[in-house]
Amino acid sequence: MNPVLVNVWRGSAIESRHRGAVAVVDSSGKSVFSFGDTQLPVYPRSAIKFFQSVPLLETGAAQHFDLDDQHIAFSCASHNGEIIHDDLANDWLKRIACEVDDLECGATLPMNKESAYELLGMGRGPQRTHHNCSGKHLGLLTTCRYLKETVQNYRLYHHPAQRRWFDVLENLCNVRPMQLPWGYDGCGIPTLAMPLHRVAFGMARFADKTGVDEDRAQAIDQIQTAVARHPYLVAGASRLCTALMERLAPKVLVKVGAEGFYAACLPEQGLGIAIKMDDGGTRGANVAMGAVLQSIGEMQDDIAAELQEFIAPSITNSRGEVVGRIEASSEWTDVSY
Repeated sequence: MNPVLVNVWRGSAIESRHRGAVAVVDSSGKSVFSFGDTQLPVYPRSAIKFFQSVPLLETGAAQHFDLDDQHIAFSCASHNGEIIHDDLANDWLKRIACEVDDLECGATLPMNKESAYELLGMGRGPQRTHHNCSGKHLGLLTTCRYLKETVQNYRLYHHPAQRRWFDVLENLCNVRPMQLPWGYDGCGIPTLAMPLHRVAFGMARFADKTGVDEDRAQAIDQIQTAVARHPYLVAGASRLCTALMERLAPKVLVKVGAEGFYAACLPEQGLGIAIKMDDGGTRGANVAMGAVLQSIGEMQDDIAAELQEFIAPSITNSRGEVVGRIEASSEWTDVSY
């Protein structure tokens, strides 16, 4: 059983506990900090979208279709589906001469409640461009169009569009993708399970580009620059990824994944971080991500105070009274890095 990473206090007693694991790794593969089972295979889900975006640049597809930093950042997104995200998705479709039905992510309402209510108020329903993974799918479509591959079924395991990012994963994380357990993600593309340590290792190599060739290193540089410049496109309003990178990029680049996952790269330190909560919840994962960044000196107290709603939230009752708090467990935050 993994240790407790986050405690939920009500009054003077702990009411709930969030268990999980944390790995902080350098680009040589050395563990800088490890807590919990970091060798257990886990699905990083959308937390590795930085890796999945590499072929978009590496193939020359982004340059061919004149995509800019906004499109590159959007290819890494798990976005809210706000107007700014929907407009960019539709602009991208036009650039590659594709229709919205070519997106194989499925149709959803915007993840952002206000945007969803606005859409429904206009008498419109779910759209594929509103799917939080539409940017990733646009990146996959774009490489297919550029390389003159069929766009039908690009989401499937054996399609070249998937094999390209499998190659990136093999290079950065030192895994054999075809031998990893796998399933289909919420947006319909394959997701591969690997040890948490390997995800953090891959993020560390993404951070300082250790062991990658010149073309891949250039692609990674472009992705780092894009997400640092446009953090709002990576997530949106009331999202920790955006709030963190608005304050800490380019020193810290962070990406959430479904089911309580976070991954981050620290280019200046050459470190990678991976966090997985056993219960699959974002509440505990947000707090754990903040605690790690504070512990390794990448988040100062003033920034932590600005991000309190995410990383150290209060619990209030229906009267608006503060009745509790959520905080990282001292079992692991007191450990020196």
